[in-house]
Formats: sequence, C-alpha cells, structure tokens
Amino acid sequence: MVGPAGRSAARPSPSRRTVLQLGWSLLVLAPVLAACSNSSDVASEANAGYVSGDGVVVEIPPEGRADPLAIQGTTYDGDDFDSTALRGAPLVLNIWYASCPPCRLEAPALKAVHSEYNARGVAFMGVNTRDQAGPAAAFETTFGITYPSIPDPDGVVISSMDGSVSPNAVPTTLILDAEGRVAARITGAANQSTLESLLDTVLAEAA
Repeated sequence: MVGPAGRSAARPSPSRRTVLQLGWSLLVLAPVLAACSNSSDVASEANAGYVSGDGVVVEIPPEGRADPLAIQGTTYDGDDFDSTALRGAPLVLNIWYASCPPCRLEAPALKAVHSEYNARGVAFMGVNTRDQAGPAAAFETTFGITYPSIPDPDGVVISSMDGSVSPNAVPTTLILDAEGRVAARITGAANQSTLESLLDTVLAEAA
C-alpha cells in the first residue's frame, strides 16, 4: 500500500498469537476436509450403485449371530427358492448385477469357490438387483457361473435380509450358517482365499 507521501506503508506483522490461532484452525479443519473428501467418495460409489475395492469382511461368532434369515424368491429360470429348506448346511448369498465392475472382478473367485464347496454341501444363490434375464444370463455365461440367481429389482429380497445388506452395497456376499444365521459378510469384491477361509470356519461348526 502506498502512503500519502508516496512511500510504501509497512504492513503490520501478525502477532504470535494470531499465527498460533491460525495453526490451530487449520489443524481442526484438516480432518473435516478429509471427512468431506471421504464422504464424497462414498457418495459417488453409492450413486454408482456399487462398492469398489477389496471386500470388507465382518465375521460373527456363533454367540453373536442374529436370528435366522428366511429368503424367498423366484429364479430367472422360474424355480421357487426358499432358504429355510436349505438349513442344515451353509448357504452363500451373493448380491450383484452385470455391469457392476467389482461384481465382474469377483466372479472368477465365486465360480472357483462354488465348484469346490458345492460338492461339500454348501449351497449358492445370487440376488441380482437390476438386470433382466438377458444381461444376467450373458454375465453368467461370460464368467461360467452355474448357480442360479433371483432377480430383485424392487429390493424385496434384500429387504428380507433384516439390514444385513445395504441396497447400495453391491456386491455383498453373505455366508449363512447351518441354522440360517449370518455368520460372515463381505462388502465389496470377494477374495477367493477369504471366502474359502470363512466357509471352512462355518463348515467346521456344522461338523
């Protein structure tokens, strides 16, 4: 700033107290900005309808499991499905849709685990949140998925899972124990070794 006599007026230096206050303000603001960034990322994924990245695993010990689920529906092939008829052995429920990138990422793992564990008495069922029969069948053919799926565009099947699956958390994989209770949940793309480990635990309980 130029003063009346044409000389530059000296700017007052900030006091030490002002600098400290500014520093504390930035420290307080930093986690808020980080939280906003993370919230934006989560919101973007929710709008896209899927959860990207590696799966987040929750394993529930037998004494902490909620009441058994009762899942009913009709598969793309027109067959009735009732999870209560499968009690006595574990059941894997995979929530997916064809254009979901992490669903495509996890498909080979699900195929491999199904091929191995179906022979050990573990049942598998998909729940498709968006697709008509054509896109669903194309996905299954591309990735060699042979277990059936239930179309659930209205969210009726997911709502019967008692909050175990968020409508926007696709893919999600649930493992039900022999009593039909949720023993484990993978939110995001399932990893083969993780899924096998979780199933081994549940199978050991039933032995």
